[in-house]
Amino acid sequence: MPPRAWGAAAGVVGAGVALAVAEMAAGVSTSAASPIVAVGDIVVDNVPPWLKDAAIRVFGQSDKAALIVGTLLAALLVGALIGLLGRRRFRLAAAALAAFGLIGVAAAAGDPRAALVPSAAAVVTGVLAGAAVLWRLLALAGEGVGSGDAGGAAQGRRRFLRLLSSAAVLAAVVGWAGTSLRVRTVASASRARLRPPAPRAPAPSEPAGADLGISDLEPFTTPNETFYRIDTALSVPRVDVETWRLRVTGMVDRPLEWSFDDLVSQGLEEHWVTLCCVSNEVGGRLIGNARWSGVLLRDVLSLAGVRVDATQIVGRSVDGWTAGFPTDVARDGRAALIAVTMNGEPLPIEHGFPARLVVPGLYGYVSATKWLSEIELTTWDAYDAYWIPRGWSKEGPVKTQSRIDAPRPGAVDAGRVSVAGIAWAQRRGIERVEVQVDEGPWNEARLADVPNVDTWRQWVWEWDADPGDHVLQVRATDREGDTQTAEFRPPAPDGATGYHRVGVQVH
Repeated sequence: MPPRAWGAAAGVVGAGVALAVAEMAAGVSTSAASPIVAVGDIVVDNVPPWLKDAAIRVFGQSDKAALIVGTLLAALLVGALIGLLGRRRFRLAAAALAAFGLIGVAAAAGDPRAALVPSAAAVVTGVLAGAAVLWRLLALAGEGVGSGDAGGAAQGRRRFLRLLSSAAVLAAVVGWAGTSLRVRTVASASRARLRPPAPRAPAPSEPAGADLGISDLEPFTTPNETFYRIDTALSVPRVDVETWRLRVTGMVDRPLEWSFDDLVSQGLEEHWVTLCCVSNEVGGRLIGNARWSGVLLRDVLSLAGVRVDATQIVGRSVDGWTAGFPTDVARDGRAALIAVTMNGEPLPIEHGFPARLVVPGLYGYVSATKWLSEIELTTWDAYDAYWIPRGWSKEGPVKTQSRIDAPRPGAVDAGRVSVAGIAWAQRRGIERVEVQVDEGPWNEARLADVPNVDTWRQWVWEWDADPGDHVLQVRATDREGDTQTAEFRPPAPDGATGYHRVGVQVH
């Protein structure tokens, strides 16, 4: 191994130990920020919108994991440079490692969920541990490289490699354990204890004909564990329901501050609602249907006394993220909820525990605030929520869309083939779905039953498939008589459009 490689390897492992120990210290504390997540949050908030869109297209719901891995790799690369510096001047390397830690402290200082002192203490602990390991590794590297005695050099190399591998394994284990502690402690225990009251107005059961039971077709009800998740939170907020408060502020006559018990004592209603992400490509999977229960937003606003000139509702998360939509949306009869359960269970931590906004007919980026902490009433022009300055439209009504789930692209046997999928047009409902084969005539599909206009609708068309290569495409018409446009447009700035197409080879 070349001498420079010894220093780089020592720096990588020293940085890894620093990060792992800091992560463990943050995990033990209930109020410290993870330095990696804090830095990653700054990256998320400041990268160009086109780069975020590209990340979602490439990585899908794994975009956060990809960013964490990228941040970690960048930190280890910095560690390699510090190790090279430390081969000659350890004091400069130690200073560089301390500066590296200051970046984590500065990032944590901007995290509204974290306390500065425990966050800084976690980083300092990590830096000291990393510096100690780096110092010892560099000392052993000097023995292994610089010793004039062949036997001494070999022994130094063996000791270096033993410590290097042991420290790397230990860093991986400690880092994993720290992350597990940070994610699962407070929120998991709080959720496990929670027993929300039964809704006073339960949703109807899933209609018998809502799920067509066709292979590869998305089920009518999306299980909680497979429901899509797209948000900016690299680390899921840890909320203790005992200390959580919801505030209603701004242009109201009677500001409110409620505990969880205060909220649910207003009475829960349950509704079927399909949510979809504005980043969903044509034919994409960033959509799901669930049974939500919560307090009607319009009832809460009525208690607060919204002023007549308040034209925007801003939902604010515990981590500072915001979404805004017109005040009239909460009053036009739709089931806009401060939701506390999902498919009969307390909200999953990843989906906003203990409370979130669910607003039928709007894309999530303008409405679906998770880990809700505040509802602010303001004017439409006075405030732009998180995604608006980043190039997305301020209004985000869901477009009429459809998707083919079956058959999958690829080989298909000749004969009768069930072409099936889903269509959605929340607040309007789906009236008709049609399928076309190879630019031929449009064929009307059979529609499944639905409990209301706010859910997706399954559909199926039986196709007598002849051998050859074919292209299937689908279009939907809502109950207002509007057929989705064939014009292809990407998700930005207000949702994708176009017909979903699937190519098959019939044998």
